[in-house]
Amino acid sequence: MSRSHSCDVVVVGAGAAGLAAARRLLAAGVSVEVLEARDRPGGRAATVPTTAGIPVDTGCEWLHSAERNPWVAIARTMGYTIDETLPDWAQRVAWHFGASAQAEWIAAREAFDARCEQAAAGATDLPEAALLEPGSRWNGLLDAISTWANGTELARVSVKDHARYENSRLNWRILEGYGTVVAAYGAGVPLRLGCAVERIEHGGRAIVVGTAKGDIAARAVIVTIPTNLLAAERIRFAPALPDKIAAAAGLPLGVADKLFLAIDGPADDLPRDRHLIGRIDRTATGGYQIRPHGWPIIEGYFGGTLATALEHEGPRGMLAFALDELVGLFGGELRGRLRAIAHSAWVLDPLANGSYSCALPGHAGDRAILARPVENRLFFAGEACSIPFFGTAHGAYLSGVAAAEQALAALGATVLGPVPEQL
Repeated sequence: MSRSHSCDVVVVGAGAAGLAAARRLLAAGVSVEVLEARDRPGGRAATVPTTAGIPVDTGCEWLHSAERNPWVAIARTMGYTIDETLPDWAQRVAWHFGASAQAEWIAAREAFDARCEQAAAGATDLPEAALLEPGSRWNGLLDAISTWANGTELARVSVKDHARYENSRLNWRILEGYGTVVAAYGAGVPLRLGCAVERIEHGGRAIVVGTAKGDIAARAVIVTIPTNLLAAERIRFAPALPDKIAAAAGLPLGVADKLFLAIDGPADDLPRDRHLIGRIDRTATGGYQIRPHGWPIIEGYFGGTLATALEHEGPRGMLAFALDELVGLFGGELRGRLRAIAHSAWVLDPLANGSYSCALPGHAGDRAILARPVENRLFFAGEACSIPFFGTAHGAYLSGVAAAEQALAALGATVLGPVPEQL
């Protein structure tokens, strides 16, 4: 197929990383084209309307490490509303079993964290499951939390990778939706939707990016697609990049899914912004945010093996599981008051095949390998490339800006405008 046109930089993917990279490049005055396989920008940031009249995030939702998260300033500059109500995740046991059980849980969690920190300093990259205390009543809850935080069970979590994550524990939300803000950030970016990249030929003088809608020649390319798609070689590189494919395979996307339930009738009898757990004695359980922002909804959150199984059962299976757990918390009367209004299924999403990356044991170094430029003109970005902020939209954003800076340096471009945080 003949080349349809050319530009300075092609950005593959219009998620948080791709849009951040494109905005940085445009500020420097280089020509950019962003190619996105979906019919919308945002990637794994997705806000959807509901029949309850409430927008909900089926993808990323929390502004983690809010005091240094660039999306906070972006959202405020664009006029969106930030809810600074802090989550009550630390009280998850106290809500169920009282102060004594809470104290026991905190002691067990802190001891586990200390063992992980010590192990992370060692020579061997262990799975975090190896650090569980045999027979502890809290092992199921620790594993369940891992399925939400990492998208997978502790047996598949690298202790070294997890130790490198930087978490300030300040978490806020955006009333209009995180996905709304990320998508809006793409306004004005040269963007081609429904344009999947099939191949990247980087052996010649110009890089050729091949799509079903034509080829584009570029001086540099920034690739931001999810690791599961890279590992499956959904994009063919010529020459091949076996080190990138292997690194992506070592950083598979875990699974975290949501189910949103509308509460019919008065909801004041249910607590506001309360986080509860279906069961604290097993891994296969959901976390439930009761009336987030005071809205008349319940948000269910499922991760790891459970989330994958529920996806394959379909929306009815997810709903049945959530209703059974919620009835166990509030009683049978609640069952007739709830109806499903939205859900996610990231494993079955062909343009993601998962939610966010987690380094497998022995693969903590793969993030640096994935992020490393190729011949100083092929660059990689996305949350999986962020060592301190992996799995987050701000990690994706910062990696996108970093990749753009690398591309600008390689192109010898002069910065003509402000960096994205100032736009």
